[in-house]
Amino acid sequence: MSGITFRNVIKRYGKGAKANQVIHGVSAEIGDGEFVVIVGPSGCGKSTLLRMVAGLEEISAGEIAIGSRVVNDVEPAQRDIAMVFQNYALYPHMSNYDNMAYGLKIQGVPKAEIKQRVDKAAKILELSHLLERKPRELSGGQRQRVAMGRAIVRQPQVFLFDEPLSNLDAKLRAQTRLEIQKLHRELGITSLFVTHDQVEAMTLAQRIIVMNAGVMDQFGTPEEVYNRPATTFVASFIGSPPMNLLKAAPGVRSGQILGIRPEHIVVGEADGWSVNVEQVELLGAERLVYGRIGDEQIIARVDEGQFAPKVGDTVRMSARKDKLHWFDAGSGKRAE
Repeated sequence: MSGITFRNVIKRYGKGAKANQVIHGVSAEIGDGEFVVIVGPSGCGKSTLLRMVAGLEEISAGEIAIGSRVVNDVEPAQRDIAMVFQNYALYPHMSNYDNMAYGLKIQGVPKAEIKQRVDKAAKILELSHLLERKPRELSGGQRQRVAMGRAIVRQPQVFLFDEPLSNLDAKLRAQTRLEIQKLHRELGITSLFVTHDQVEAMTLAQRIIVMNAGVMDQFGTPEEVYNRPATTFVASFIGSPPMNLLKAAPGVRSGQILGIRPEHIVVGEADGWSVNVEQVELLGAERLVYGRIGDEQIIARVDEGQFAPKVGDTVRMSARKDKLHWFDAGSGKRAE
């Protein structure tokens, strides 16, 4: 097993003055056996970064190393990685066993060893009773587990996951997340997982890379990214609903932006901002209260049993003083 190192990695499409740079000097050290999620909106460069690790995209500048070996010029097949894609890409005419075993057969692995590896992977993924079926007889979640099993039997140094849960419904996504966590605990293989879903990032990752327009805005644990976002982009992207970012509310410092999570706003106290309530959303045991301070929107999360205003009310909202975040209004970077 091996870690992954990015050293000032740059990706450009085209050459000369018309070149379009899409990755801007990413540097990061992913430890041996670590599970890292790359998260960001569409077009931020997260899949491009993953594809450069896989060897499916050329690196314009900088270095990528797997373990101690720089792989810039190493063919994909020689990088000792296994990928799981959004599309399961299973052979419909083959049994699930044969789908998982096919790559090993091509490599000339002995039949007894193939069976041992496939049986072990099937047991980990709870697929043993489904090996003789065809992919069409399985649910979407089961097909994705077969695709993961096909990657596991390779016994690679690194797993690369490219939005593997995007085609699943909400219930299956949650179930498959648990299976991926269990898989990582069992195997301990270095894993790089790309997603646009911040819930997947927060629940799966040991550490998260947050990408923004080809730039790595932050690399940290889920707790660090949520509790101490490095930029206003991270603050607004991680968290549902996102962090409130206030520029003109009373008490905001000149040249700075005040960030406050919805759960850290107190509704109904005597002091604080005067807020006109525009919408209230019921989410089971909690409500989201949407309002405005002048021209700026503010969202508060109200737990069951707490004071819940109605649409059209004017209420007071105040922020917990120990939960304030300050950002530079020009750069968007965290202000200590």
